[in-house]
Amino acid sequence: MTSEVFRLTRPQRQTTAVIFASPHSGAGYDPAFLAQTVLSPAQVRSSEDAFVDQLFAPAPRHGAPLLAAHVPRAYLDLNRAPDELDPAVIDGIARAPHNPRVSSGLGVIPRVVAGGRAIYRGKLPLAEAEARIARFWHPYHRTLRELIETTHAQFGQAVLIDCHSMPHEAIEHHARPGRLAPQVVLGDRFGASAAPWVIDAVQTAFQAEGFRVARNTPFAGAFIAQSYGRPSASRHVVQIEIDRAMYMDETAIAPLPDFPHFANRIARVVAQIAGIGRQDMPLAAE
Repeated sequence: MTSEVFRLTRPQRQTTAVIFASPHSGAGYDPAFLAQTVLSPAQVRSSEDAFVDQLFAPAPRHGAPLLAAHVPRAYLDLNRAPDELDPAVIDGIARAPHNPRVSSGLGVIPRVVAGGRAIYRGKLPLAEAEARIARFWHPYHRTLRELIETTHAQFGQAVLIDCHSMPHEAIEHHARPGRLAPQVVLGDRFGASAAPWVIDAVQTAFQAEGFRVARNTPFAGAFIAQSYGRPSASRHVVQIEIDRAMYMDETAIAPLPDFPHFANRIARVVAQIAGIGRQDMPLAAE
C-alpha cells in the first residue's frame, strides 16, 4: 500500500508480533516546499534518516510489516505530537508551557534542521500548519495504530520497532572520555515503553552482529515511544538509532561503498528481531 504519506509493505502472511516503522526516512520533497525554504536541497535533507527504510526493507521477508514515511521530517515531523506547535515558526500560536523539543525548533512543524539551521525566512500561517497535520500526520498515525491493534489482536501483543538514524556528531558529543561511542542507541524511555525482555532481545540481536549498543542516552524515545508503548498492555515500543557514519556520507547524503555489506548486517538483525515476536512471550502483569 503506497500513498503520498507512506509506503506500507506487508508480508504475504504476518507471522510475528513485531512491526517495523521508519517515520523519518521520507524524501518526498514537494517543489513548493523547496521554493519556500531558505536552505539548499542538501541542507534541508540533513534531518532526514536517509536510507533507513532501505536498511529495514527485509522485514516483510521475515513476516513483519514495514511502515515507511514518504513525507520528509523537515516538512512535518511524524515523531511529534500534533499539538507541539512552535510559536517561533507558526503565526497565531500562543506561547505554550515549556516543551524542550518545541523550544529547540523541533516541533511537529520543524523550525530548524540539523545544526540549528533555520528552514524558513519568516513564519508560516497557522492554516498551513493545520493542513499539513491533517494531510500527513493523521493518516500515518491512523495506519500505525491500526497495525498495532490488529497485531495485538492476532498475537496477544505487539512490538513496534521505531527505526531511526543519528548524526555521528551527536553520538560523538555524548561519548564518555576514553570510551568508544555506541554505534546503536536503543530507547525504551527508561523502561516506560517496553518490557525488559523486549529491549534485552533487541540489544542481543545487534550485539550478535558486533555493534556497540547503548540504552536511552542520548536518545530515549520521543512521541511514538511515549504514545504507543504500554508494556502493561502488551504493547511495546523500542526506538532504534543507528550511527549514520557507518553507512552513509553525511555531507553528500549518499550511501558509502560498503553499504550493501552493512545492509546485510542489519538484515540479519532484522531477522533476529522478527523472531522475538514468534516466541512464547512473557505475559504482562495484570
